[in-house]
This record gives sequence, structure tokens and C-alpha cells, in this order.
Amino acid sequence: MSSSSVQPAAIVLADGSLFEGEAIGAHPDGGVTTGEFVFNTVLSGYQEVISDPSYAGQVVTFTYPHIGNYGVNRADNEALRPHCRGVVVRDLSRRASNHRSEGSLEDWLTRHGVPGIAGVDTRRLTKHLRDHGAMPGAFGTADESELTSAAGGAGGTDGHDYVIDVTDPAGRTVPSVNGAPRRIVALDLGVKDTIVEQLVQLGSVDVVGSGTSAADVLAREPDGVFISNGPGDPAAVAGVAATVDALLGEVPIFGICMGQQMLASALGADTYKLPFGHHGGNHPVQDLDTGRVEITSQNHNYCVDPDQLTGARVTHRNLNDGTLEGFACTEVAAFAVQYHPEAGPGPHDSRYLFGRFAELMDRKGRP
Repeated sequence: MSSSSVQPAAIVLADGSLFEGEAIGAHPDGGVTTGEFVFNTVLSGYQEVISDPSYAGQVVTFTYPHIGNYGVNRADNEALRPHCRGVVVRDLSRRASNHRSEGSLEDWLTRHGVPGIAGVDTRRLTKHLRDHGAMPGAFGTADESELTSAAGGAGGTDGHDYVIDVTDPAGRTVPSVNGAPRRIVALDLGVKDTIVEQLVQLGSVDVVGSGTSAADVLAREPDGVFISNGPGDPAAVAGVAATVDALLGEVPIFGICMGQQMLASALGADTYKLPFGHHGGNHPVQDLDTGRVEITSQNHNYCVDPDQLTGARVTHRNLNDGTLEGFACTEVAAFAVQYHPEAGPGPHDSRYLFGRFAELMDRKGRP
């Protein structure tokens, strides 16, 4: 990009904090984009982060300073299109240098209608969000007064059901890649393609919309049901917890991220919002059964209150803040984790959990 094409841009958070930069990616009408600002600590995998449907309603700030250096490609998308509101980077690479690259990150952002801002002091922004919590704001090429007004009217994720915006009600069936005979129904709350890639190692997968009833799920005669990740406030997601409740005891269940929150809600537990969430690929989690510590990929703003869980035992804890990262039901065949064992591009410490799901299905529902 030549210096003559650079457009000054700025971020204004709801508390009035100002951060300056330059516009990248798509240019929204009116020069203003709003959303909830969060930060992600991954060192690589920016395409997977941006295309993760769980970021619906949010603006992703990358703490790693150099983003875009290896380009983008079709294989690394986690969904057909990004659902995040925008991206914030310190330094956007103007050249993609990798044998897998099919184009530049900025062109990809523009093509998918995702606005961004580069040249931002992301260290300062990250520290601000860490100290004051994830917060709504606005960014773009509009003047400061317009951005300030938009930031004041911007909302966070609390009380919003973003699952309805990202689920695919039409669904799809993906055959097993190795002839495994199991049949899995995946309830799509914003499911990532990398998760489906792991599930088809276990059997064929029917991906169904979030509004699918328990009766319709069971009519497919699955060996197991998977509850996926998804965006927004789990307490605001309509109907899914009741569906999961109706499935408990009927078929083995495995949940990831919002899938854990939906399973916990079915067991009577509430969720609460973390100050700035867990977003990154370097969070240590301990498996309490084995004592083993896993480095995990995470992307969630909300957490389950373990003291309210009934009929379940805690299996995993976050070693940074002690929050609940996994539990298993004691009376029915169901378990869940808050983090992402599929982890594209990584780490892969936790992929054994898909094998655990296979074992649970093969035991025909015995916990």
C-alpha cells in the first residue's frame, strides 16, 4: 500500500480512551464500526481466529505485533466467512511469504467485508482491556466526535444471542474420512470446520442447526451428540439448554466451549462473564484425573460456576485463574471442556478428548 492511500483511523472505547492508526480491510458505510473489543494472544493462526464464528459481535485485537506475514488460504478458514466486527493490529504485513499462501490478509478482509485498523499501539490497548475489562467501542475513519458518539451507544455481548446469526439451519452431512461406522450429530452453535475435521475421524457427522429439537436429533439415531462452540452470552441463547437436557441419558454427549456452557445450563449451573475473557493459544489447563498440564487454545468470554453443577465432577482447571475448564457427568454419559482441543493451528495437547468421545460412544451410553 502506498503512503498516498493510507487513511487515518481511530478507536474510541466506551470509556473515552482514544487509539490512533490507519484503516485496513473493508470500509464500512459512514466510516464507523462498533463492537466489543477483546484481545487474542496467539502467535500464529490469525486467519483461523478471524474466521471463528465465536467472535461474532467482537473486534479482535492481536497482541502479536506482526500479522499477515504468511498470507491466507482457503484451507485455513474455520467458516465460510468471518463473523467478527473487525480486527486491530500493530503491523500489517504488506507481503505474504509462504508456499501455502493464496493471497494477502488485507485483500481477504476486504473481500469478506471485515474492517480493520493497523498501526495501533496494541500493547497499550491490550493493557487497557486487561485492566478495565473487555468493553464496547467504535473505530473507523469518521471524525473523533462521531466515533465517540458511536462508542457511547455500542453494546457488549451481554444479553445477546449471536448463535442465531451464525448457525446454519439447513445443516449438512459430512462422511467419515476413514469408514468409521459411528454416526454423530453435531449441534451447530457456530461450529468451527477444524472441529468437524476431527469428528469425521470418528464417524459420519450430521451438522444441524441450533434450533433442531431433541426429537429430531434422536430420530437420526446417532451414536453420539456433539455440542459446538458459539458466540455471545450463553444465558441469552434460546432453547439449546432445554434440547441438551432432553438428550441427557439418551445418547452420549461431548461439548466444547459454548457446548460446555449449554451442558452446564442443562445441569442447573449459571454462567458469568470473565473480565477480559480467555482468547489465545497458550493457556495452561490441568487434567485433574491425571495431573497432566495441557497448553490449550481458548476463546470464550463466559465461564460456568462449578459450585452450581449437579450430577457432575470437575475434570479440568485453568492454572492462570482457577476457572472451570472441564467436567464430566457422573450419572449419564456426557462430558465437556471450555477450551478448544481441535485447536487449528494448535496446540494439539488436548486432541485425546476426541478419542475419549469415541470410547464413550462405543460403550453405548454407559458413563
